[in-house]
Amino acid sequence: MKVGGVHYRAIWRDAQSGAVRIIDQRWLPHEFKVVTLSALEDFEVAIRDMWVRGAPLIGATAAYGMAEAMTRDPSDVNFEHSSTVLNATRPTAVNLAWALARCRATLLPLPPENRADAAWALAQEVFEEDIEINRRIGENGLALIREIAAKKPAGEPVNLLTHCNAGWLATVDWGTATSPMYHAYNEGVPIHVWVDETRPRNQGALTAWELGEHGIPHTYVVDNAGGHLMQRGLVDLVITGTDRTTARGDVCNKIGTYLKALAAYDNGVPFYVALPSPTIDWSLQDGVAEIPIEDRPEAEITRIQGLNQGQIGEVLVTPQGTSGGNPAFDVTPNRLVTGLITERGICDASTQGLAGLFPDKAH
Repeated sequence: MKVGGVHYRAIWRDAQSGAVRIIDQRWLPHEFKVVTLSALEDFEVAIRDMWVRGAPLIGATAAYGMAEAMTRDPSDVNFEHSSTVLNATRPTAVNLAWALARCRATLLPLPPENRADAAWALAQEVFEEDIEINRRIGENGLALIREIAAKKPAGEPVNLLTHCNAGWLATVDWGTATSPMYHAYNEGVPIHVWVDETRPRNQGALTAWELGEHGIPHTYVVDNAGGHLMQRGLVDLVITGTDRTTARGDVCNKIGTYLKALAAYDNGVPFYVALPSPTIDWSLQDGVAEIPIEDRPEAEITRIQGLNQGQIGEVLVTPQGTSGGNPAFDVTPNRLVTGLITERGICDASTQGLAGLFPDKAH
């Protein structure tokens, strides 16, 4: 997608230098910074401290991190060390373990001297696959928006609501929940997006920044406005992303997603989840019982970052000494999910629905 009219990906390998570069998302939406990741420790910090975030992007970053590690030392010992370090950074997004397992299956059978080139090729493969998966999610989700638009008076926008940032910044490109929005806008379908603030890290601001760069009409609202908007008939469709989805269609996403699903269910608003297949954890069934939920630092709750007189800084929003609890994700049971938008089509959030689209993986 574009920033100031220039096309960017959220991560890429520089064609001339071979260096891995990312958009450092800690400073968005107020400052656009590109940084280089070199050593394993750079990739570790980038994932753990959310320089990059979003399940697909975390997976791609891990693949590039392993390629960098194999370039420096392709031994079995360093492979195990590097894989362990990266795997420990974020526990909830399944794409991290998925990418590392793919590295293991591809690289360890090779003699060490062949691992670096193979690792870079694999990282590029993950990179390209993610772009195509998200493009196809957009094409499939576009059908839902078209259907709603066809029932509206001419020129009246389809009102979409999304939570967190499941945009191109959370992937290599296109995004998951935002991909149908970009496709609709590009096709000329009138849309308007309600963008949830998404405390504690205000990742909705990233969505607002993305949509603004693309010219898509949107309104930034506090997390808990969604139910009110749905009651007033101001939301036609909810689309969120997912960090891990079970084989029966339970969806784990940024904290607050469950509440949006409850409000949508109560008000008869379709609630769809944009689901890249690498985020499906086929080993799990009961998302509430089985998906590990990351507890992040309390400072993300007690402090907030923003722009003040041209300077980016943090302010304390709680009384001194007040502790903060910070579960980063919640689980939406499949009964509250209208459907799953995947790269292979749209299906019910159920064992049968997912297995029907992915018979090669459901075993």
